[in-house]
Order: sequence, then C-alpha cells, then structure tokens
Amino acid sequence: MQKAIVVSFIADDRPGIVKRLAAIVAEHGGNWEDARLSQLGGKFAGLALVNLPAAAEGALREALDGLAGEAIDCSVADAGDTAAQEGAVITLALVGPDRPGIIHEVTRALHGAGLNLRRLESAVRSAPMSAEPLFHATLEAQAPASLDRATLEQELDRIAEAMSLEIDLLQQD
Repeated sequence: MQKAIVVSFIADDRPGIVKRLAAIVAEHGGNWEDARLSQLGGKFAGLALVNLPAAAEGALREALDGLAGEAIDCSVADAGDTAAQEGAVITLALVGPDRPGIIHEVTRALHGAGLNLRRLESAVRSAPMSAEPLFHATLEAQAPASLDRATLEQELDRIAEAMSLEIDLLQQD
C-alpha cells in the first residue's frame, strides 16, 4: 500500500540540499512527485509531495529528522485530499509601487469572494527607468462555481486605484 506525504524543509542556502533530500527519499522507496522549491533571503526552502510504501514512512521520517544535524530542518505531514474543486482557476498578475499591505488587501478580496488561494509568487524589483522598487506578484486561486466575477473585479479595481497597482484578472479553464 502506498502513502502520500508532504515534506517541508528549510536550510541556509548551499549546494546539495535537494540532492541530499532526494537521496533519502529514494533510499526509502519513495517517489518525489511534485515540489515547490525556492531560494529566499539566504535560505533555501521547499515543499515536496512524496509517494512511498506505507511501511517505509516511519523510517523515512526518522531519516529526515536526522537531517537536523546537517542544519536542514524538515517536517512531514500526511498529504491532504487531492479531489478537484469545482470552478475555474483564476490568475491575478499585479505590479505597482512596493508598499506594505498589498498581499493583505488582495487576499482579503479573494477570500471575500470565496476563492481558495493555490499559489502565490512575489518579488520586488527595480523599475527600469527610475529604479523605484516595484512589487510584482502572481496569484492563482480556485474559484467557486458561484463566483460573482463582476463584484470581484470591482473590489480589485478599488484596491488597484487605492494602492496605485495594475491588477490583471485572468481566467483559466
């Protein structure tokens, strides 16, 4: 019988972290199926979906706990239900002057419309001509079948105007 788990980790950034984790997963008969990994603020962190024989789970957890001695902090959680939700996937792309509260306002609007955030990536980059710090973000959310898109668009327009942002709302099916 197979078991799906999610392995999360964080360590000071250095070469070989993923190689080390992947080797431990492979040693325990696991299959590294999906991952989100990133370097951020001098750290390297990630989440990996691993499928492995249920009988090997305890030994894998123990081996991952042992990575603390190598300054890799790992935790393991049972994977959740992967049943698809109904409704479209909505993607937002936004850019504007960097300031506190952008993610708070946008995610508040998404939550208020009943959307479930699936992915968020953000970065601050210098504007080409002025070198002004510009905030860039891409958010992906699962929309309920009952989504009132017009109301969501109005709320996002209000946020864009108040925070001098450009927010593009896209729909994927």
